[in-house]
Amino acid sequence: MRIAVIGAGSIGRRHFDNLVSLGIDAVALPYREYAPNMLDGCDAVVIASATNVRLGPIADAAARDLPMYIEKPLAFRPDDLAEIALLTAKVADRSMVGLMMRYHPAFLRLSQMDMSGALRFSFDIGHDVTQWRQNWSFSDSYAAKAEGGGVLLDLCHELDMASVLFPDLKIERVTSIGHQAYPGVDFSSRLSVTTPTGASGSIGMDYLTPQLHRRAVIYGVDAIYDFDFVAQRYEVKDAAGHRLIDCPMERNMMFVGITRDWLALLRGQPTLNPLVPRLDHVGNSTGLTAAAWGARVFQGQITKDIQ
Repeated sequence: MRIAVIGAGSIGRRHFDNLVSLGIDAVALPYREYAPNMLDGCDAVVIASATNVRLGPIADAAARDLPMYIEKPLAFRPDDLAEIALLTAKVADRSMVGLMMRYHPAFLRLSQMDMSGALRFSFDIGHDVTQWRQNWSFSDSYAAKAEGGGVLLDLCHELDMASVLFPDLKIERVTSIGHQAYPGVDFSSRLSVTTPTGASGSIGMDYLTPQLHRRAVIYGVDAIYDFDFVAQRYEVKDAAGHRLIDCPMERNMMFVGITRDWLALLRGQPTLNPLVPRLDHVGNSTGLTAAAWGARVFQGQITKDIQ
């Protein structure tokens, strides 16, 4: 099996390395060197280029009936999502979107718990973007682009997780903080959402806080779930008291797990994860992300020097 990986950034390189480690004949195609004919002879393709230039490679792969693994976010406009759905209709059941937090063992455990009594909830993630990686410049990256950049799209896993636990979420409001040097780019965003049963929630993400944090807290009639994904401390409180859940995790485990399931789809084999983000099954999540991006209301600017 031969799989092309379009995109030579950190995520593209990780996909390439994981495919090779799993015995796949992978070929790396930096986007700036990419041409459609490079997909000839391939059996599938990973699309890890910037979101704003992703539609072309998707169309090229679809024209060759190639299943795809498309990095998140799938798109940031509803019209683009509709076009992708049309283009990929023949291969969507063998294609995936890179919503890898569905492969976090603690989130898998959380997804199996009863959320019917939820009253309110929050999902939060953030970290100073200038500390992300060595020899990396925000201003030169996809994240700094008004079209397809910004923290809401970059860290949209939290919105996906909320959509898994609470289907049919409704976005009430999206407030964002920008930066004078990067017009149209959100550095902090907060979504106010509601469920069909009336539970209210917030989903927040930022490029600014000095220490990495990632946490989900759900308050319900019967239980409180407090999951700190950075500290790897997962607590459930209910009438019987409280208990901690042991879910050790190393980040690449999620990439390997999602890649194994995609390879299973390509081979016509069963997948292992009940939350597998098959392209034809994630419309609720991807639609919410695009809708939230379009609903941003900028209400302030930061002055921090970000290069």
